Amino acid sequence: MGDSFHDQLTEDGAFLRTERRLDTELVDKIILQLNRIYPQVLSDKEATKFRNLDVPTCLRLGELLTHLQAKGEEACREFYRALHLHVEDVYYSLPTRLRLRDSFDPLTYPSAYKERHVMNDKSPLFFLGCFSVAVGMALVYYFGEAKVTGGSGALGMAALGLKRKAREILVWYTEESLMK
Repeated sequence: MGDSFHDQLTEDGAFLRTERRLDTELVDKIILQLNRIYPQVLSDKEATKFRNLDVPTCLRLGELLTHLQAKGEEACREFYRALHLHVEDVYYSLPTRLRLRDSFDPLTYPSAYKERHVMNDKSPLFFLGCFSVAVGMALVYYFGEAKVTGGSGALGMAALGLKRKAREILVWYTEESLMK
């Protein structure tokens, strides 16, 4: 990661103190997590102090963060674990997490192995225009030949490369026009 958890908590502290998604209940869950799972990080007496409902949540959270920073790297790491466990959306919104995510974003830094194959630089309208010209020429050819010979042998030959259902329809249409 590069930064220590202590440095990250220093950077994320202002964001966490103002984050409205961290309400009283979620802060209490984090305090209880730190107290029950990691009592060396937060003792019972300290947990009771930080769970005092007479103090506004933002102040309690600020005091908790200051206390954890004073405890050291391990306490800061456990705070991040508890935050990730109980409030995942806030955890991923932290400034240090956003910076970390952006630095590893594959869209920001394209892979050297990813190549883009471009057949041409024309727009889809160019393709539609060419396709329309080809269809128009085919229709003129087909109807021009139908007047002279009474049917289209080219249509029957075109059916060879198609799937079974389309082939049956085109061959049937060609045979009908030859019988007339």
